[in-house]
Amino acid sequence: MSDVDSISPERRDEILDALRRGTVPAQSLDLLAVGLQGYEEALDHELTAAEAGRGVFKAVRGEYGSGKTFFARWLQERALSRGFATTEVQISEAETPLHRLETVYRRLVERLSVAGTRYGALRLVVDGWFFTLEEDVLAEYPDLTDESELLDRTTALMERKLEEVNRNAPAFAACLRAYRRALSEGEQGIADGLLAWLGGQPNVAASTKRYAGIKGDIDHFGAMSFLQGLLIVLRDSGHPGLVWVLDEVETLQRVRGDVRDKGLNALRQLMDEIDAGRFPGLYLLMTGTPPFFEGPQGVQRLPPLAQRLHVDFQTEPRFDNPRAPQIRLQNFDHARLLAVGEKVRDLFAAGAPAQERILAKVDDAYLEALATAVTGNLGGNVGIAPRLFLKKLVADILDRVDQFPDFEPREHYALTVTHNELTPQERAAAGTSSVDDIQL
Repeated sequence: MSDVDSISPERRDEILDALRRGTVPAQSLDLLAVGLQGYEEALDHELTAAEAGRGVFKAVRGEYGSGKTFFARWLQERALSRGFATTEVQISEAETPLHRLETVYRRLVERLSVAGTRYGALRLVVDGWFFTLEEDVLAEYPDLTDESELLDRTTALMERKLEEVNRNAPAFAACLRAYRRALSEGEQGIADGLLAWLGGQPNVAASTKRYAGIKGDIDHFGAMSFLQGLLIVLRDSGHPGLVWVLDEVETLQRVRGDVRDKGLNALRQLMDEIDAGRFPGLYLLMTGTPPFFEGPQGVQRLPPLAQRLHVDFQTEPRFDNPRAPQIRLQNFDHARLLAVGEKVRDLFAAGAPAQERILAKVDDAYLEALATAVTGNLGGNVGIAPRLFLKKLVADILDRVDQFPDFEPREHYALTVTHNELTPQERAAAGTSSVDDIQL
């Protein structure tokens, strides 16, 4: 049985729907991965290090279209299969500025995922932690049947576990303690509010915070302590660590100078804290474009950060060291574009009643012609073609062949690319940029 035959219809539809929209699928990326085999051994070794309680930092650089987001989600999938929790935070000037670590922490918790639960997994993790405590008590006292005694012994064990959390994040520990008490007293509304506060949400009712003996909201410094507490709870609830992706960090280049410097310093602070062992089990992956790492408005503005991230890329790409703190992704070439096109076609055909018709009409020769046409419309730049190529392939070709028996792609379809369907990078490559696209 091939990989595409083993995937569920629901998962197949989810992947194809994402490609129709021109976005990166959230799951099952191994089915589409091309050219990433050289990173597997090094990444698995780093995940093993995180499982053993070390902190790991990794930077990924690549031009637009090289697959940074795909790479990050592919790594998250590998981590989820090993029991890790994962999260992804996109840095933006308006919504998630990097120097506001309390906001970054809130986004981190909002997108917290574990196997079987995508995003918003904090309640599952916390409740799983308390369940594990009860299981540990019952394992020690197998004849225990009294509910109140079970609660007391579980609370006592919780207090011992919270000693470690309390050293790093006393407010985090106080909130967990109050959350369990609220559940035992049937105060579901208070429990929900406390969980929201634990996740960094603002505007939690003052009465809820009084119940737990906590004040205010999580600030910049408290956010990192709460991350420590979250890592401890993850570990004790059966998750060996957390893979945290900081995506689109290159947006720092476009913000005001003082804000940019604060963001770069926050990044340096995170790296230093990881190196110092403050975040055991954390695997932090950062993505950015080459100008961010090498240009005057990026990492080079902060020499200590530039020194930590520096890697000599003077050798041929095939000799790049995947164990280095910074790795570079290569842009798609024509062969890789065809390879991923074949994977998507086979995936589509495997779940379609008209499988034979699809494979016959959208053969390898047609895929090559379509790839050449799409690339030509983008100024011959293969590197930024994958998104548009796969979108056209699924929505304009495969869907029609599947639904209309008399549709002949070579006769009834002529590739058209409009200005509105392109990203700014694709418009620039196609030569259709307007004056509005020029960054001053």
